[in-house]
Amino acid sequence: MSSEVRRDAVGVPHLRADDVMELARLQGRITALDRGWQVEHHRWRMEGRTAEYVGPDGLPWDRFARQVRLEPTVQRCFERLDRETRTWLTAYVDGVNDTLAEGLAGTPEVARLDLGAYAASPRPWEPWTPLGIFWGIHLLFGTFPAKLFNAHVAERLGAPALELLNAEGVERAATSGSNAWVVGGARTASGLPLVAGDPHRTIELPGCYQQVGLACPEFDVVGFTFPGVPGVQHFAQTGTVAWGITNAMADYQDLTVESLGHVGHAEDGSPLLKARGIDGWEPVRSSTETVRVRGGDDVTVPVVVTARGPVVTGLEAEIERLAAEAEAPPQWTDESVQPRRAHPAAHSLRTPTHVEEDLGFGALLPLLRSRTVADVEEALSRWVEPVNSVLVADVSGRMRHLVVGRVPERDEIGGVLPVDAWDPRHEWHGYRRGPARDVDDVMVSANDRDSGGGLGVEYATPFRADRIRSLIESLSSSGRALTVDDCAAIHVDTLNGQADLMRELVEAADVTGPAAEVRAQLLAWDARSDAGSTGAALFAAWRTALVRWFSEHPRLAVLHEPSGHSRLFTAWTDVTTQIGAGWHSMALLGPRHGIDVHEGVCVALDRVAAQADSPTPWGERHWLDPVHALSVSGRAPRVPRDPVSGDKGCVHAAASAPGVTDHCYGGAAARYVWDLADRDASRWVVPFGASGDARDPHFADQTSAWLEGTLHPVRPLASEGSDRKR
Repeated sequence: MSSEVRRDAVGVPHLRADDVMELARLQGRITALDRGWQVEHHRWRMEGRTAEYVGPDGLPWDRFARQVRLEPTVQRCFERLDRETRTWLTAYVDGVNDTLAEGLAGTPEVARLDLGAYAASPRPWEPWTPLGIFWGIHLLFGTFPAKLFNAHVAERLGAPALELLNAEGVERAATSGSNAWVVGGARTASGLPLVAGDPHRTIELPGCYQQVGLACPEFDVVGFTFPGVPGVQHFAQTGTVAWGITNAMADYQDLTVESLGHVGHAEDGSPLLKARGIDGWEPVRSSTETVRVRGGDDVTVPVVVTARGPVVTGLEAEIERLAAEAEAPPQWTDESVQPRRAHPAAHSLRTPTHVEEDLGFGALLPLLRSRTVADVEEALSRWVEPVNSVLVADVSGRMRHLVVGRVPERDEIGGVLPVDAWDPRHEWHGYRRGPARDVDDVMVSANDRDSGGGLGVEYATPFRADRIRSLIESLSSSGRALTVDDCAAIHVDTLNGQADLMRELVEAADVTGPAAEVRAQLLAWDARSDAGSTGAALFAAWRTALVRWFSEHPRLAVLHEPSGHSRLFTAWTDVTTQIGAGWHSMALLGPRHGIDVHEGVCVALDRVAAQADSPTPWGERHWLDPVHALSVSGRAPRVPRDPVSGDKGCVHAAASAPGVTDHCYGGAAARYVWDLADRDASRWVVPFGASGDARDPHFADQTSAWLEGTLHPVRPLASEGSDRKR
């Protein structure tokens, strides 16, 4: 069989083979060459073995991966797939194994970790490794980490205080900044639909999306894939149909508070446990696993799986409690009045993937073969998680909005807080079906309640969705037919929706002197968070001061008590981070809870005035600060501190962490515009580049376009040969 690789001007591989299995193997080969370090690190995460290679920094994730049963679960998911999909995945993995050593050779990360001997002969991937990579990326993408923080707030301040941080409109994670829209042919220059979008995630180095073209006699597709996963998943165009997604903000993960009991020891000395359920004590599956730690002692990790799911946090503390009680039994005997455990309680995680042993990979081949909107809808009927809001259009002009994935039907309390294992409200009763509807003209999906289908609890404010609609309407009302360039400009719109609340609060502030000058400058700001704007920087400084004042408030002091959870969940359990993400809810609802917001606004103005710094542009505070697997240890490749326009309240939702840092750690992990009239007119861009090797000219050659808001054409260039690495 023959195969061909063509790379475009920015190094994106366009692959062609004589059949779908050979194409899968070719995609695996090229992925290992272009992203060898990245995908191998993802494989270690799937296995819970990162600490073995990178040292103690990897231990929190490894403990979680072992306890959540990541690899055993995806292995069962693989075994339950249809034969063709298993064969296809195996072909991809064979391709990865063909070239992984070459892809790892000499990469800066391998050199810095002194893993040259390992890289020369890496362990072969397993056929289920791509499933584990995909699920490992998305396990923390759902709602369960937020429920840990909700429980922390409810335990210390009472459930009514949850509205301070969980009210409608709180955008608490980088995931809730994505945009997607479809525009019907009546408004476009070509007369056929445009599909555009920009998924927002934590900005990773290398980027979390890989651009690829995949062609064989069955299909010819361009789109984005997660490195280490075959095909394309969330964003693609097949020539006759195109689709894009945003996070539907659905609640499909449950946490359950578990109470464990001791029933003896196994032959290896590990404890034999039981768990309290609705009908009394139940058996559990318990074991221990050993995590090797480079430069340190091996760590023994307890693993417990109850009828609700694997215990993912608080297990060690629960086992310590049982050991203490074995030496000094508690005085209470009536289990119906059992006192609450000392924090942290043990929590088990229940997801559709655990329950069904299905990760939805049966959708991937049908997606590649899709020719119409109906084909995409049929393919995505197999989707499991994460739950996505999907916009689809085809060359017939048909457009459709879908919400796909599995959301359990259960008591609404489980959407906000962990539920006790002995409380029947935690039980699932089948799955809720997401809505599907035709789109006649324009549809925007931006993590808002309207596009999410009502399957979640927390949604983004409607500002981004409304702003995109208004920009489209403004262009159309001027008599202009929309083009790919118009959509590219919408991606980077910097009007900040948070400015209205700031003005409302600051206008009411009674301050004098330098603070009054700051007040006047804020009120004069045009609400554009451009990198060169001093007004945007001043707003960010005031916002940070207000967030810190909220965080220091005596009413919230108890929230700063340690949660007891792993530092893996710090982004969700750190109080200042959470207040910064939802400061506008705190500002609106604080008076209900004894917080004098007017005082905080005035103090924030005083603090900014006291800084006495000369005005600086927003980009000098808000510069690109991506996350790399070795960032914690200081061994990551260096990239320039490029100034970034946008802010969390903009369509260009380049995120920082108000109150913690103004560095840009989250934003558009990709941008695309699919033109149904001419696929070659479609365009895309990612931060950084096609290669994951810092030595490669295509490591970061798309960054300038990403910063400027321009897009590259998807059109490939001349053949380069499938085995060429660089």
